[in-house]
Amino acid sequence: MAAVRRSLGVFLPAASGHLVKSSFLANPCHLTPSRGFMRDKCNIDTDSNCNDEISKIRNEFEEAKRNFLNIPAALKEMPTMNPEGIYVNKNLKLDDLHVYGFDYDFTLSHYSENLQVLIYDLAKKHLVYELKYPESCLQIEYDTKFPVRGLYYDRQKGCLLKLDFFGSIETDGCFHGRKKLSVEKIKELYGTRHIGRGIRRGLVALMDFFCFSEACLIADIVQHFVDAKLDFDTSYVYDDINHAIQHVHRSGLVHRQILAEPHKFLVKNERMFHFLQLLKEKGKKLFLLTNSPFYFVDGGMNYMLESYVEKGSSWRELFDVVIAQANKPTFYNSEHPFRCYDIEKDTLAFTAVDKLLRNQVYYHGSLKAFLHITKWKGPEVIYFGDHLFSDLKGPAKAGWRTVAIIHELEGEIKIQNSEPYRFQEAKLNIILELLGKIYATVVSTEKGQSYKSLLNELNLERQKCRTAIRDLFNSSFGATFLTDTGKESSFAYHIHQHADVYTSKPENFLACPPKSWLHPPYDIKIMPHDVKIPGSLFKGSC
Repeated sequence: MAAVRRSLGVFLPAASGHLVKSSFLANPCHLTPSRGFMRDKCNIDTDSNCNDEISKIRNEFEEAKRNFLNIPAALKEMPTMNPEGIYVNKNLKLDDLHVYGFDYDFTLSHYSENLQVLIYDLAKKHLVYELKYPESCLQIEYDTKFPVRGLYYDRQKGCLLKLDFFGSIETDGCFHGRKKLSVEKIKELYGTRHIGRGIRRGLVALMDFFCFSEACLIADIVQHFVDAKLDFDTSYVYDDINHAIQHVHRSGLVHRQILAEPHKFLVKNERMFHFLQLLKEKGKKLFLLTNSPFYFVDGGMNYMLESYVEKGSSWRELFDVVIAQANKPTFYNSEHPFRCYDIEKDTLAFTAVDKLLRNQVYYHGSLKAFLHITKWKGPEVIYFGDHLFSDLKGPAKAGWRTVAIIHELEGEIKIQNSEPYRFQEAKLNIILELLGKIYATVVSTEKGQSYKSLLNELNLERQKCRTAIRDLFNSSFGATFLTDTGKESSFAYHIHQHADVYTSKPENFLACPPKSWLHPPYDIKIMPHDVKIPGSLFKGSC
């Protein structure tokens, strides 16, 4: 994914009409062991030369502002990213995979936005009617435009945080309730933008797709209590809301509501059926491993695939093993035995399970028992899931290959492909180039006014670009995978850590030939010093 990259250089419109890569780090300044930090274009002994350099940067800025009035034709010629593409962190050879495993919720099943509203409303009512929260809380409503995935809640301070790849708080991504905190307030609360290990232990990660309703409800309840001038403990608020969200799922409230109106919440998916069917035709083994109860999975799969499965057949025929209520992530570390589930009687058998049969449904179990019974080896197994911790962290440790399903990826790539995003990104890169030049220019105290004036204007323009880019994604927290400063988010970090591959939907793999060898793009870098030398340098050299 183009946006989830860190590059040494920036893209600037060239005279040829194409985008060229430039790095201000390479030209005005360099570092040598004997002479330290030097400037190639600015003589530190001559104030007039420094002033001339500021004037040159000022002229470049003024010219850039005139160019900002039009969208360069070169931006329109840039290649776009595929919203349904497969994005690779670690090499993956599909021909080596013989077993495909799937989570159910938000992996095999596709939900409409109505689900987040439903979870929010059910949890809100539980807070009021069961935990005796003020009845005025019933008036708050879910805001689809507020939360993003990958936020953290600080139980002690009551703040929702968006962190970057290195654990620093994004300056425009810290909210107490629904109020965005200033940089000064962040420093007052935390002392620094960087979250240390001690503080991190008090943070709760909101990483799965259910977190949208949870994050919004946390912010709304905190804000409601603040507005009502009520004394409250922010850690209790989280405990109560988390309890309410868990109750909504474990009690079956949300499951029964979804099955009562499947057309309102579930999205039928022909491509998913074709993907599963293709895997079976290729001789692959398939298993379903979900925390949801079987009746809910069965009702959902029957609705989503009813138009595609032949009459008299069952969706379960696509799978070699079906495991429900698996209790992930405990499943990966425990030694719980499997229990045979009777579909007709809704009961669990007491006999020991030493085989996992195609026509049977199993509850609970453990990874240890699963591997012992199936004899499936780690590297030949790939597992698809939406929760980076509950679904993918355990399988990765077991040697399984992992695929993170991130539905919002599709929408964010479409935004990145749009002209408004690319225009603002190009503007921002030019501003950063000019800021790099001015930071490398040293001026005396007496001659520093022009320096300060230009620096303030560039910083203001940079902030305008960042705000415009953020608002294209989410006006509160910006993009899921990037911070406003262009660094990868903490959520992107966890994808890199726990997912070999990520994509928006499992059926996107239909576009990959069965024997494909997936590998990361050669120009992806994590460490800033890792310079890639373009092969285009050799073109036309003979």
